[in-house]
Amino acid sequence: MATFISVPLKKSSEVDLVKPLSKFVTSAYPAGEEQSEYLRAVEELNKLRKSALGRPLDKHESSLEILLRYYDQLCSVEPKFPFPELCLTFTWKDAFDKGSLFGGSVKLALASLGYEKTCVLFNVGALASQIASEQNLDNDEGLKAAAKFYQLASGAFAHIKDTVLSALNREPTMDISPETVGTLSQIMLSQAQEVFVLKATADKMKDAVIAKLANQAADFYGDAFKQCQYKENLPKKHVLPWIVKICFVHLYLMFYWSIFFVPLQHATELVKTVASRYDEYVNVKDLSDKISRALTAAKKDNDFIYHDRVPEVKDLEHIGKATLVKATAIQVPLSQKFTDLFEKMVPMEVQQSLSMASSRRNEMVNRLVGSLREATNLCNGVLASLNLPAALEDLSGDSVPGSILEKSRAVIQQGGLQSIEQLIKELPELLQRNREILDESLKMLDDEETTDNELRAKFSQRWNRTPSGDLYKPLRAEGGNFRSVLDKAVQADQVVRDRYNSHCEMIALLCKPENELCSAIPSANPAKTLQGSEVVNVLKAQLAQLDEIKRDREVLEGEIKSVTFDMTAKFLTALAQDGAINEEALSTTELDARYGTHTQRVQQNLRAQEDLLAQVQTSHQEFAALKQSNAEANDREEMLKKLASAHDSYIEISSNLKEGTKFYNDLTEILLKFQNKCSDIVFARKTERDELLKYLQQSIAREPSAPSFSVPAYQSNTSEPAAGGPTPAPRTVFPLQPQAKAQPPARPPPPSFTPQAASSNITPSPASNPPPMAPPTAPSQAQGPPYPTYQGYPGYASSPSLIRLLFNGVCQWSSRSFHSSLKLFCNHCTPTPGFPFSTSPLTHD
Repeated sequence: MATFISVPLKKSSEVDLVKPLSKFVTSAYPAGEEQSEYLRAVEELNKLRKSALGRPLDKHESSLEILLRYYDQLCSVEPKFPFPELCLTFTWKDAFDKGSLFGGSVKLALASLGYEKTCVLFNVGALASQIASEQNLDNDEGLKAAAKFYQLASGAFAHIKDTVLSALNREPTMDISPETVGTLSQIMLSQAQEVFVLKATADKMKDAVIAKLANQAADFYGDAFKQCQYKENLPKKHVLPWIVKICFVHLYLMFYWSIFFVPLQHATELVKTVASRYDEYVNVKDLSDKISRALTAAKKDNDFIYHDRVPEVKDLEHIGKATLVKATAIQVPLSQKFTDLFEKMVPMEVQQSLSMASSRRNEMVNRLVGSLREATNLCNGVLASLNLPAALEDLSGDSVPGSILEKSRAVIQQGGLQSIEQLIKELPELLQRNREILDESLKMLDDEETTDNELRAKFSQRWNRTPSGDLYKPLRAEGGNFRSVLDKAVQADQVVRDRYNSHCEMIALLCKPENELCSAIPSANPAKTLQGSEVVNVLKAQLAQLDEIKRDREVLEGEIKSVTFDMTAKFLTALAQDGAINEEALSTTELDARYGTHTQRVQQNLRAQEDLLAQVQTSHQEFAALKQSNAEANDREEMLKKLASAHDSYIEISSNLKEGTKFYNDLTEILLKFQNKCSDIVFARKTERDELLKYLQQSIAREPSAPSFSVPAYQSNTSEPAAGGPTPAPRTVFPLQPQAKAQPPARPPPPSFTPQAASSNITPSPASNPPPMAPPTAPSQAQGPPYPTYQGYPGYASSPSLIRLLFNGVCQWSSRSFHSSLKLFCNHCTPTPGFPFSTSPLTHD
């Protein structure tokens, strides 16, 4: 029996997994033990890939185990890293294309983890087929192992057939196309069934059982044979040997059960068919002798003993089939020793849901804290407009109130005008830096997209990769969002700057020493009569309550910020149970549970302040009515109000500027990540572009020139060359002497010549010229002025190169077709009858 078929392995180019994956880990996880663990796992993954793909693999189960582990790890890591954003490009060679005279083997480079998984699984099937073909089929263990590995190979190829198009989103190479892997899967399944036929034979099972197994194996091989006949299903250079193998095994198995059920004449006919078509590739002599002996014995027994009529094949009853094999289902993990290197890392879907939940949590916290701070600003504004508590402290009328002195010390402590001016000066620089990063990032996308469009216009349909414009839409949308954020930040900066300009004079006054501050405040008549009055005591008590509300508000703000909110467990549970995460519903429910109490306390605090401020305003009206009203008192009170308002504005402006500085610095980090993302995808696209350009150039170089073998016009019987045909070759002939006669006699037949004479350029003497002849009605090609020395037929000027192409197999003809074509080619090169003295520079070995 012929040897079993095995599939060659695909080869991959080296890929650095460490840099892009480590970059994501460091950006997505804070520095610490968890980050360090993931970085170590990235190193281990890179080592695993090198072990699986970076070296030749032995045809042993241990090598297959490494491939299975790497495939399992790819399946595990796929949902945990944003591979489309990382733009890792994987380059693989076609397993069946070994290159040609004009270029290397066919390659395909894609920034797709699905492509990597598909190619690794192809190698799993290929290596399994090689391991199976190396088994010792003379013992039971070898037969069982061969059947197991052939079924695994069949399952791997079948899985690729079902998933390759969705995994790649483009046309794959020939070896992993659905047609090819479908054919390979059928061949592997056929061989697995064949192994069970051998095992049944070795175990000496009943003839009927063996026949049913062989019948099913023959049926499997028949399906594989049909698939091999389609030229697009397998590479050309592999189709013929595999068809021969499949046809031969199909014949053998047909014969195997024909010993018991089918006339042996049918098996004899099948053997003759194989021998006549494929005698160059397979030797069927042993099988033919075996069938002949069996046929002779059967005829002898029937002639002398049974005297039965030999039925036709179509008249026999169906013997049935027995299937003992099926393609192994590809279910992760395939390796029994698999351990996930990134077991603690959550999938990207969970990470995205966590990010969205964190945004919802931040939104709620900002809303609650913002309402508290807004209430504080409102309270300060109302008290400043009433000149409280300074009005209660300024009953003497000639000293600086204690609250104003306290505000002055607070402003000086925080740096005064100098700190604010420094922060204001830094904002434009930070803004400009962010704009430059964003502009450079988008420019990279624009430049690459322009190049892609130019090449697409140049190569048309051959430029079959995803357009850059479609691929960059998410990045451009993200860049547009960043641009909008920067525009809004500019507007916010201007609001802060305007507010500072309106209060800078009073803030500068607060920064002066106490004696200068006292001199700047107008004096007024004392209101000592109000000291100890009931209205003053009521106002002081109400202001104390407001201070208490403010302190409670600060405590409440701290509690709101410190609430823990971790949705990881809930999201993982939802993903495991439902296969999807309803982030909005889960997050909203959890936020209500965590922040419901705090929301109620915030509302109570705001209502208490609102009621208390109303009481303060009423009490202040009574206080103002008791005070003596004059111009000096009004000027003094107005100055104290401005100083109090300047303090509050300073605190708010300083806080806004610090937040703005932090915003720009944080945005710089985000934009740098965005720039790296753009740089990575542009680099990946450039690598993919270079690979595609190289492939297209090699494809163009491999295309044969397809020279024409049509008969030259000067060898035809027609007097005029065919329209559009080749130009007649120049010839060296005897020059005709000019004759005075108008109608000379006909030209005699040409003399015989030898090859030596045909290959020479010697001009005969005039004595040997033929007699003059009259021109015929249609002038012959021999007439006319003398022709120049023969330079060879233009249509065959590149004939030696064609011969080299033929010998190098570019035309990929069979040996018989080649010899026939070469013979035909040589016939075209022989001297043309009727022109005995034409010469040809072509020589053939």
